[in-house]
Amino acid sequence: MDSAFPNLRNQQDTLFICFSHLRWDFVVQRPHHLMRRATESNRVVYFEEPLYQHCAAPWLNMVQDVSGVTIATPNLPNGISNWEKHISVLLGELVQSYGLTRLTTWYYTPMALAFSSHLDPNVCVYDCMDELSAFLFAPPQLNNYENALFKKCDLVFTGGRSLFNAKQHLHDNIFCFPSSIDTSHFARARLETPDPDDQSHIPFPRIGFFGVIDERMDLSLVRETAAAMPGVQFIMIGPIAKVDPGALPRAGNLHWLGPKTYASLPQYLANWQAGWMPFALNASTRFISPTKTPEFLAAGLPLTSTAITDVVSPYGSAGLVAIADGLSMVRTLRQSLGPQDPAWLVRVDRILAGSSWDSTWRAMQSEISRVQRGRNVDDPLPTQARLCATAGDRNA
Repeated sequence: MDSAFPNLRNQQDTLFICFSHLRWDFVVQRPHHLMRRATESNRVVYFEEPLYQHCAAPWLNMVQDVSGVTIATPNLPNGISNWEKHISVLLGELVQSYGLTRLTTWYYTPMALAFSSHLDPNVCVYDCMDELSAFLFAPPQLNNYENALFKKCDLVFTGGRSLFNAKQHLHDNIFCFPSSIDTSHFARARLETPDPDDQSHIPFPRIGFFGVIDERMDLSLVRETAAAMPGVQFIMIGPIAKVDPGALPRAGNLHWLGPKTYASLPQYLANWQAGWMPFALNASTRFISPTKTPEFLAAGLPLTSTAITDVVSPYGSAGLVAIADGLSMVRTLRQSLGPQDPAWLVRVDRILAGSSWDSTWRAMQSEISRVQRGRNVDDPLPTQARLCATAGDRNA
């Protein structure tokens, strides 16, 4: 884990509970970056979805990460009924055990309302990172819970512009905060770095992808592109979720290396010549705003993506990311392996300089503070244009 974030300080008197559908130890995403920063002024509990196992009674596993975030995982007996009630009891005991004067609840999954609706927080935030109802195996009641969460929460943040446009009419206090970038971390990929052992045997040139491999990836496009470019090695890094590993395309130039730690990603990217994001264009990707877009750019890698709305604008329109479809993908990827225009990297650096997880968290904290003290008419409100603009919009 990133050791740059301090451990909890004794003077913290706000309990900050984040309800998430993502396992803390899965892949580092938006919640990790924000919750680590939240530890600077809160006691942060990252409350995961339950695990079912052979146990006599429900219990709550608590583990403190080195960043200061405490990960709470409900463990329930197999086949238990009224699971929401049991988690609600565990949650109530957790809140009571802290004995703090203030409570902030932060939701990534509306489904958590099934066991947390009884809480009466000082501030309730819904950080709408994705349109979860469009994902494979989404619970049928998710939309109902999201509607209830919109009524309960004080603030709504969205992880991208297209998601903001789709949700802005549902709440009076909604702001767009596109996912940001830990520039210094990924910029390490620009340095000459030894090849990781499981990648060192793979020939050059290399084009890579990193991230969760699930229903959002266009596996047919991956198969066809690899077949059309036999002299190029395609390296695919990340855990497999919700798709059959046996359904992944196989070829001599396709390398599925599995999940890697966040800390090791720059070492892999440093030994690629280009990156690509072969996302499918379907309901599950309609509102995504891939965090890996600025991460690829910070690594200094030419990047090609399918026409994801929040990639096309601002990154594609600013000339930072090449946009291609099935017919033009091979041609565009070949171009990305050619000589790199130095002016492109200068533009990348200028644009990324205006974006950081620190600044995103500070802006979010500002909104939370307004809610805590009661919004004054004289408070300067961030405009939709400023909050919805990424660094690319401001500097392109």
